[in-house]
Amino acid sequence: MFAETGQVRLHYLDHDGGGPTLILLPGLTANAHSFGGLLQAGLADHLRVLAVDLRGRGQSDAPDGLYDVATHAADVLGFMDALNIDRAIVGGHSFGGLVSYYLAANHPDRVSACVAMDAPAEVHIGIMDQIKPSLDRLGMVFPSWDEYLALVKAAPYFNGWWDPAIEEYYRRDLRTNPDGTVQAISDPEHIRAAALATLDIQWPEIVRRIGQPTLLLRAPDQLGSADVGPIVTREVAERTLGWIENSTLVEIPGNHITFLFGDSAPLVVAEIQKSVGV
Repeated sequence: MFAETGQVRLHYLDHDGGGPTLILLPGLTANAHSFGGLLQAGLADHLRVLAVDLRGRGQSDAPDGLYDVATHAADVLGFMDALNIDRAIVGGHSFGGLVSYYLAANHPDRVSACVAMDAPAEVHIGIMDQIKPSLDRLGMVFPSWDEYLALVKAAPYFNGWWDPAIEEYYRRDLRTNPDGTVQAISDPEHIRAAALATLDIQWPEIVRRIGQPTLLLRAPDQLGSADVGPIVTREVAERTLGWIENSTLVEIPGNHITFLFGDSAPLVVAEIQKSVGV
């Protein structure tokens, strides 16, 4: 499904199980299908879950120009207007969590509660080193889907682990070229711009303004190799907990990617449903 925001056309998935509306925003390079593991685990059983492809990702428009957090937030507000949603729970993973923080702090009339999934409220230049493998992958052309999938499965953050729900997420992230080769849909320069823009924001000041109930979910495992620890350290998570007055911190087994799938997905679902009272 698609919604016209006034600036871009956004693609979204609508899983309506009744109850409050939860808008989910994916990570920096991800698409709406990145929440497939949570949906399979019953997230939409008592919620209307709207998972959105942010601009430049998935099937949404990918205009040249602004990819800063304020622009992404304006897109989400336009999306809500297009669907006649006055107020909703807003949640996001990683970069999507940062956009959720921004919306909750700056538009409290539109956000009833916030769910931040492994989203650091302290962002530093080291993020560019962390996302370099993803940016490199976005710029590569592969002979076939099977070869692309083999590269993904070999990523250190999976370490031999795999879940079928992840495969659909990666498949939806590809386009097939006229010659039969495949490559990621997202333009790496758009993604780079979005990442760099997060460095211009004083995130501690932003999250201190959040008054809505906020669930902080942290993945404690390192992201692959020993030199890449968890995206949100325990220390950062505890500082964020102190900055947001009405917040709860829960750790979910897994790393930044795997904790949304497999055996961890039902744990994430249970915490989200408990936090919003369904």
